[in-house]
Amino acid sequence: MRLFKELFLFGLVGVLGFAVDTLFLYALKSELGPFYARLVSFIAAVFVTWLANRNLTFRKKKSTLTIPAELTAYFGLMLLGGVVNYGTYAWLIIKYPVVLADPIIGVAIGSIAGMCINFTTSRLIVFRIKKDQAPKTSRS
Repeated sequence: MRLFKELFLFGLVGVLGFAVDTLFLYALKSELGPFYARLVSFIAAVFVTWLANRNLTFRKKKSTLTIPAELTAYFGLMLLGGVVNYGTYAWLIIKYPVVLADPIIGVAIGSIAGMCINFTTSRLIVFRIKKDQAPKTSRS
């Protein structure tokens, strides 16, 4: 049951990430173009989803990493899903004029394409240890 709850929450966080991604994309696309603007929007979305997933989706789990290392690992692993996400987006922009005119379509389809990879890497690599099973550290 925990898996389904985590998947549901991950999906909700994904909607938040989608909103951040789209907001940044539309704010920057006239200045940077649809490709560079999407790179910036992706980075913003990864940061927001890391915060939300760490404090909501996987709050009963923890990473064995420091916070900066956790963010770095999360970002690195999100790049796997991001490659699928961005590749799908770019292909749609190039192939379909309607997506070029309204890039939110490409963002949505790309986000769905990368979600399974991102969930799996988040759950199994970054946030993998239950907090009650984490080794105790002594504080002096």
